[in-house]
Amino acid sequence: MFVSKAETAAQRVEQEIRKAIVTLEFLPGTPLSEKELAERFGVSRQPVREALIALARAELVETRPRRGTRVSRISADRMRQQRFVRESLEVAVVRRACESFDPDVRRRIDAILDAQEVHAEAHAHYLFQREDQAFHAALAEGAGYPTAWEALTDIKAHLDRVCHLTLPVPETLPLLVRQHRAVMAAIDARDADAAEAAMRAHLAEILQALPEVEKTYGYLFMRPELDR
Repeated sequence: MFVSKAETAAQRVEQEIRKAIVTLEFLPGTPLSEKELAERFGVSRQPVREALIALARAELVETRPRRGTRVSRISADRMRQQRFVRESLEVAVVRRACESFDPDVRRRIDAILDAQEVHAEAHAHYLFQREDQAFHAALAEGAGYPTAWEALTDIKAHLDRVCHLTLPVPETLPLLVRQHRAVMAAIDARDADAAEAAMRAHLAEILQALPEVEKTYGYLFMRPELDR
């Protein structure tokens, strides 16, 4: 299938803006100028416009008449609903993984977990987050359902914004590594109930942290007085 240069540029710009939103380089509420983004990424306005349309579909940005485009604020209610969807899919994945798991992917996961240990010790938050995504993607691939993780791309982007606020807490990264290893230990033992319990405990972290994060970073969350 032919892919035009404009489409390729739009996809690249979308990924760069998405990364900036997820890592909070572009904070919730930040205005986004097509002109400034085009200059930043060295493209015309058309790829930027297409990228923003795609990000609006993912609800990461919003455009209002006479207000322009800005980064969407974090919605605690949306977070809870999206976490529920993610948990439903990932629990199904680990239960299936206990029935059959690709041995090559299993070996790759060992390398991913080792990399997570290194990044946790170095407090390298962004690199850890990248390996976290690799871990969950590999889980779905090893279980034979890679599209399960692909289906969560937009949902995870919203959750990752809050995760990014919790990663600097010293004990967070080592805890996540231990939880990942617990999931894999249950899969290796072919214990579906233990794998499900480990995954639910892992994904519960974000909701447990949400009230304190919302209290500390209230200006990043959706509020009537901020969205007038």
